[in-house]
Order: sequence, then structure tokens, then C-alpha cells
Amino acid sequence: MRILFLADNYPPESNAAASRVHERAALWVQEGHEVTVITSAPNFPEGKLYAGYRNRLVQRERIDGVDVIRVATLIMPNKGVYFRIADFLSYMVFGTLAGAFLRRPDVVIATSPQFFCAVAGWMVSKLKRRPFVFELSDLWPASIRAVGALKNRRVLRWVERMELGLYRKSTQIVALTGAFREDLVSRGIDPAKITVIRNGVDGSRYSPGPKNVELARKLGLEEKLVVGYIGTHGMAHALEGVLAAAELLRDDGRVAFLLVGTGAKREELLRKRDERGLSNVVMLPSQPKESIVEYWRLCNVSLVHLKDDPVFKTVVPSKIFEAMAMGLPILFAGPEGEASSIIEQEGCGVCVPSERPQVLADAVLHLLEDPELVSQLSAASARAAKDHTRQQQATEFLAVLRPLAGRQSAEPSNQVSSKESTLV
Repeated sequence: MRILFLADNYPPESNAAASRVHERAALWVQEGHEVTVITSAPNFPEGKLYAGYRNRLVQRERIDGVDVIRVATLIMPNKGVYFRIADFLSYMVFGTLAGAFLRRPDVVIATSPQFFCAVAGWMVSKLKRRPFVFELSDLWPASIRAVGALKNRRVLRWVERMELGLYRKSTQIVALTGAFREDLVSRGIDPAKITVIRNGVDGSRYSPGPKNVELARKLGLEEKLVVGYIGTHGMAHALEGVLAAAELLRDDGRVAFLLVGTGAKREELLRKRDERGLSNVVMLPSQPKESIVEYWRLCNVSLVHLKDDPVFKTVVPSKIFEAMAMGLPILFAGPEGEASSIIEQEGCGVCVPSERPQVLADAVLHLLEDPELVSQLSAASARAAKDHTRQQQATEFLAVLRPLAGRQSAEPSNQVSSKESTLV
């Protein structure tokens, strides 16, 4: 098959969306498929262009056999939702134009949560008269409403109408959680066109291993229970609650918190940590994919933290699967929903309410004082990882694409139910 994939994030960016799209695309290439990705110049999450790249109209490279086309966008720091929307719209325009001049693919895919990326994917599919698959990884704009990033009701209603229209116009929808599927069906989308394919993890990159003793000593983490949060520091993650829990535990020298990543809230979190003098909180910027496992291996417990809002009941953070592959017990602080259900079913972690610092601190102490429980949860986590691999995800996705590739039009179902890398 010739697969065209539109994704705003792509390596060397290392966020969940970039990793998911690339690792899956590389596996498809290994199976003999031609995969082209239209993306932007790498700049996420700080809105700063990565070294070695330019924000040109078009630049092209090949990564692990995937043909990567980067288009110009309005790159700017992540300082507000309207700046981000301007960036998204620029990608939509130039991504559509780039797709229009490519050889006709067999199928077009676009991924959210960058909603306007999906708009571009649909427009390219119409131009090429090919089936369009919408990969749904976030209920956008519901998620930005939940964190208060966008409050203009008129704009929200406009985007929501576009969102619902895209769901209806898609030939197929691949949802990353069952809760996403339920939400779409409740809004009148034909359930027959929605397939649930949960996120996965590349077991060749994430695996248990010995702790880097020198690195632990350098960071002041030796001989401590290290509770690690590795991922985006965004509005949806409510990491202020983690600082509050750390403050409650500041006098217990047996516990330390390690936060690795960047995002819209990182500078504010750094300032609050320093103002409170929280020496038990180590905060590091995002690390290269090649070395991130070293930081995972410093952790004794993987912390997954989400804002206390009903919309996040539907979300399953990718770091859950990464923690499984690392054989780490998971401490989940978030709304009771699909993520907590997975953790409880697998028996690989402890779930507590979000934004309740005392409850979170008590859960950390419980794990500290029960090493046998930690060992049991770790073993369960490692076992669960085998059922959530990137290879499985790639295979399931191909099963959705193959029947579509033979179609001669991109008409959706009418039913609506009540580094190999050279820049040029």
C-alpha cells in the first residue's frame, strides 16, 4: 500500500504523538508498504526550531525508510491557545498543498489532537479521491475547554461543528480508547466505522535495566524511592498537585520526585518549586529519545497525573504503556475512567483521585513501606506490556487500512446512528 499520513508532530520530536506515528510507520515500511508523512519542522513543545532544521516551505528527509515531508508553519512559543491555533492553521494550509502535489496514495490518514491536521487530511483525501482515516487520540476541543485554554463560546461551537462534521465525513475512525468510541457513538456517529486500537510501546526501546548509579548520585536520587513523572508538563496534567504532595513529604528523606519533560506549565512549576524550597523535587528538561530510558531506570514508581475533569476519564496516557515496558508500578492520579480501569485490570498499579495532594502523598508512603507490593506491581506491569506493543498496534491498524486501499472513492458511510536522514 501507499500510505499518506498527516501528523503535526514527528521525530526528532519525542512526544507521544510523534513516537506513535513514526514507530508504526517504520513498522509498515518493514512490511513492504510505502509510507509518506507530511509534518512540520520540529519545534514541539517550546515552539523553538530544532538545531539542523529550517522552517522552509518544503524540506524532505528519510527516517527509517519513511519519506518525511516538512512544511512551513507559524512556529512560535506555546504561550496561548490562539497562537497555537494560528500555528495549526498554517500547517493545515501548507500540509494540504503539499499533499495535493504528491503521487496518489491508496489511503490518507491524519491524527489528532491537532484538530486542523485532520482537516488537512480530509481535504487531501478529497483532492486525491481516496479513503480518509481519522486517528482520534484526543477529544479536541473538549480537552482545551476542560483546562480553560479556550473560553470563547462562539469559537468553541464553530470548532465543535467542524469536529462533528469530520467524524461524519471520515471513511473510518481509529480511536485510541474505548471511551472515545462511546463518546462518538453517543453523538450520532456510525459505530461500524469506528475501530478501537489502543496505544502501545516499542519494547525494543523501553525495557528494565540497571540504574545508572552515577546519574542517580549526580541528581541526589541514590537510596531513595524515586517517584518519576516523565512527559509533557501541560495544563491537562495538573502537576501543581505533585508539588503540593512533595511539600507534604519534604521532611521524609526517603522519597524524591523526578519530573522530566517540558511544556506550557514547566516554567511556572520550576518557579513554584524554587519558591517553596522543595529539594525533594528534581526537574529536568526533555531528554533525547536515545537517553530517556536512563531516566526511566532511575524511577521506582511511575507517576501518571491528570487534571480532575470528566473529559480526562476518556484518556489513556501513553506513559502508562511505557511504564509497563519498564516494569514499573504505576501510581495513577486522575479521574476514574479508562486509564484507571486498565491499571486495575492488569493489577500493575495504584489509582487515587487527582488533585488531592494528601491522598497522593499517602499513596507514595504506602508504596515506600510495602516493598513486597511494589515488587508484585512491577511484575504485573512487565507482564501487561506484552499485550500493548507497538507491533500489535501497527498490525491492527493495517487490518483497518487494507480493505480501504481497494476502494476507488473516499465516500464515507452515510449511516448515522442515534537516522538515515538527508535534508534537501
